Amino acid sequence: MDRLLDAEQDNERIVLGLLTSVETDGERSQRHIAAELGIALGLVNAYLKRCVNKGLVKVNNAPARRYVYYLTPHGFAEKSRLTVQYLSNSFSFFRTAKSDCTQVLDAAKAGGFSRLVLAGQSDLAEIAILCAVEASVDIVGIVDPHSQLARFVGIDVFKSYAEVAQHFDAVIVTDLSSPSPAFETAVLALGADRVLAPALLGLRPLAKGVSAT
Repeated sequence: MDRLLDAEQDNERIVLGLLTSVETDGERSQRHIAAELGIALGLVNAYLKRCVNKGLVKVNNAPARRYVYYLTPHGFAEKSRLTVQYLSNSFSFFRTAKSDCTQVLDAAKAGGFSRLVLAGQSDLAEIAILCAVEASVDIVGIVDPHSQLARFVGIDVFKSYAEVAQHFDAVIVTDLSSPSPAFETAVLALGADRVLAPALLGLRPLAKGVSAT
């Protein structure tokens, strides 16, 4: 059982490293990626093909018989999920989450947002609530359509933004299991300029004029 778990974690580590490398520079050679990740060249080729087949990565031909790889929207979402999962399983999660929540709360205050709703009941939400006390920001609710709780860490939990009776200025995404859908739902409900997210979630702001769907 432990071997299977280790193998799965190693597989996810390689996929995350591969997606991160492609996002950073899609023109890197497979040999460069292999050296970067510390794995065999043939394994890089196999993982790239698998990522292409899963719709995570697209490939274009380039001059001199080279290829250019880039992440699809699905690839960005998967990279975000794997990043969060990796951090959640490491001792650095709390430190990283606290730092990111502090930064995003500072950004909220700078934007004139003092009453916030969290999108997603999670460990990250709990850390954000603690950080909000230090930042003198009010968390007036948590929106999580999958939660079975009425309250979480003293905060009311709602199924949708329409159920939140109190006035709020903006949303901070704290969903660890499905950050991208939570982000998109919040953007559709409030607009992109009123949705913030801790950096560890790896969510990219939508370009102006681009639909969340």
